[in-house]
Amino acid sequence: MRLIAVGIFLGTYLFGAEVHAQAKATEQLNERYQDALTLYFYKNTLRMLNQTEDPAFDELIKDVEKLKFLMIKKDKTGFTKKDYTVLVNAYKQEQYEEMLTSRMDGRKFDVYIKEQGGRVKGTILLVSDSTSLMVLDVLGRVAIDKAGALFQTLDGSTEVGQKITEFLSDKPKKKKDHVID
Repeated sequence: MRLIAVGIFLGTYLFGAEVHAQAKATEQLNERYQDALTLYFYKNTLRMLNQTEDPAFDELIKDVEKLKFLMIKKDKTGFTKKDYTVLVNAYKQEQYEEMLTSRMDGRKFDVYIKEQGGRVKGTILLVSDSTSLMVLDVLGRVAIDKAGALFQTLDGSTEVGQKITEFLSDKPKKKKDHVID
């Protein structure tokens, strides 16, 4: 797989129109924390992460059009609990509804969805621990009870894991935004 720099963000969400881009709150978060690790995945890219050809994973991503992954180091950026609350409120202002909150292995998982016409059009997964905030902003839908599995697959991917490890180790990086294809 190769990494390609991404210079242009997709269009913004127009109220009442079909969702064509990630959440505006995610874009604003990315602009505010420009040092965040930013990765983009498309359906074919996600399928390639399924190295074991697990049919359950294929089922999990079948309704995902695009996924944006952000990772923010809290200690380096000063990201606080108040910032987290502001972020959650911004998602709620965009009509995202809280669907699930859980804790696992010292991490807090919050899942939000946005529906339009009775169908889920967007899914937000926030994963927070003492050192970082990870945002999975999905254009499309992920089964709520399996959202953690998507995060674990991304986290366990060799290439994605390497990018996360490099980001956390404070090595200088050459590119901010990446598309993994």
